[in-house]
Formats: sequence, C-alpha cells, structure tokens
Amino acid sequence: MTVTEETAPASHYDRIGGASSVKAAVELFYDKVLADPELAGYFADVDMVGQRRHLSLMLTVVLGGPNEYAGRGLAEAHQPLNIPVEHYVRVGGYLDATLRELGVPADILAAVQTVLGQVQDQVVASGNRSGA
Repeated sequence: MTVTEETAPASHYDRIGGASSVKAAVELFYDKVLADPELAGYFADVDMVGQRRHLSLMLTVVLGGPNEYAGRGLAEAHQPLNIPVEHYVRVGGYLDATLRELGVPADILAAVQTVLGQVQDQVVASGNRSGA
C-alpha cells in the first residue's frame, strides 16, 4: 500500500486546526508571558508583531506543519539574553498551559515538551544551565 495524503496520518499541526490554531496559541501564550513581571523585560524593546510571527512559524514547524521559518536560530537569538534555566522552565510552563487551555491532545503536549527539552541548551545561557 502506498502512503498518500489521504492515508498519511495527520500532522500535529493539522490535528490542532492548522494556522488559525497556532496563531491563537501564540496570542494567548504571549498574553501570559508579557503579564509575568519576571519575563516581560525580555520583550521591552522587541517588535511583538514580528515576535509573534516568528513564534507562529517556529511552532508550526515543531507541530509538523509547513516550514516557512527563515529567522535567526534559537541560540543566536537567545544566548545574548543570558536567560536562566528558571525563566526557560517558566516560559515552557506558559506554553504548556496555553496548549492545555486550547484543548490540545496529550500526545501533542508530550511532543512539544520533548522539543522544549531538546532545545533548552540553545536558549538557556551556558553559565545558567542545570548541572553546568
């Protein structure tokens, strides 16, 4: 049997509703992050329209949607910010809470958590990593 678009399993991206769902998640996520006084400072001088667009494109890739991201890599964008692991974990918690609030299935939540674990060292400042 040949796998075709009709028989291929739906991507996580398609299962949650595609671009409109990713956009809704990003909006809700940044509402939470920007309301947190410990995290809001990271975004004080950031173009949030562009920031939301970048996260939408990255989250789309993480969820198996079309890869249209052409921005900076995670390490290049985050290492200069000297982010401690506690803040990384806090942001990950907001992403998880956002996805849960939007009814994302458990297997997709687990897949996102796996990716967060895989990219942590690219985001957290090298002097702030646990065990470093």
